[in-house]
Amino acid sequence: MDDLASELRPGGAHAAGSASDSGSPRIASVTEVRDAADRIAANIEKVIEGKSAEVRLGLAVLLAEGHLLIEDVPGVGKTTYAKALARSIDCSVRRVQFTPDLLPSDVTGVSVYNAEDRDFEFKPGPVFANIVVGDEINRASPKTQSALLECMEERQVTVDGVTYPLEAPFMVLATQNPIDMEGTYPLPEAQRDRFTARISMGYPDRRAEIAMLDEHASVDPLVLLRAVSDATAVRSLIAGVRTVYVADPVKGYAVDLAVATRRSPEVRLGASPRAALHLLRAAKAWAALEGRDYVVPDDLQFLLVPVFAHRLLITAEAHVAGRSAADLLGRIISSTPIPGSNAGQR
Repeated sequence: MDDLASELRPGGAHAAGSASDSGSPRIASVTEVRDAADRIAANIEKVIEGKSAEVRLGLAVLLAEGHLLIEDVPGVGKTTYAKALARSIDCSVRRVQFTPDLLPSDVTGVSVYNAEDRDFEFKPGPVFANIVVGDEINRASPKTQSALLECMEERQVTVDGVTYPLEAPFMVLATQNPIDMEGTYPLPEAQRDRFTARISMGYPDRRAEIAMLDEHASVDPLVLLRAVSDATAVRSLIAGVRTVYVADPVKGYAVDLAVATRRSPEVRLGASPRAALHLLRAAKAWAALEGRDYVVPDDLQFLLVPVFAHRLLITAEAHVAGRSAADLLGRIISSTPIPGSNAGQR
């Protein structure tokens, strides 16, 4: 893999670290992206013990301009993680508690008649923030969940025929309980497809849980958490991630992985072209977090389950046999050829 990686490096110099066009964010170097991500991750881990991989995956999604879905049983730190990530960045943060009676206008905003001006005035909803924490998103009705579709994909909200842009960075960081829990609705396929990745927190190990008991017994560590970055810096980091190079054969490998899910007899709904795009964007961010300015096949393999698994619908037969989407993706990784030794040629 080291020989292959050497051929996947970019052939030309990047503009990372240089000033960009007027009005555009500064482009951070890959080293700056890695160092900033390390600082933010260390800050989050003051609150979340023993979950380094999950913390870094969330940062990769943020820098890939994506959205993150955190799914697990109640009480394992889903909302705490979301709050810790949001508080580590000095930017606008809004929280939405999804409930069965929540309306779409409660999320996006509503036009209210102003008697004094004799005109309608738009009152922005909580999606008008840099980071939107959606708590227990699958407790709201599918109609309300769908209110997020436009803003997650197009970074804008349309109300009464008027379109309002959302400020960058923009990230929806949603938590949900497993679908077999009481009072939950399944997320529509279109909604799941807009989440770049899904992670599960899982139960902490014994050492981490003891540390949690010590640290949370007297004071909530979230209260003491201070920002270590801001929106301007994050925009610069995102611009740096965009410069990460992807060789053509690696792009082909991402497509091959997506196509393999569509051709599997155990899958009713495979990965969409949007899923392949999200995989590539996440891989660029992950490479930058690792200090590289180029993507290698290992990046795609590592991210395949977080990025693809929540989008796949497996057949009833596979489900009865106890096979999961993650199991299927593991077999796809094993059976899909990686790019050859001549992959780095432009």
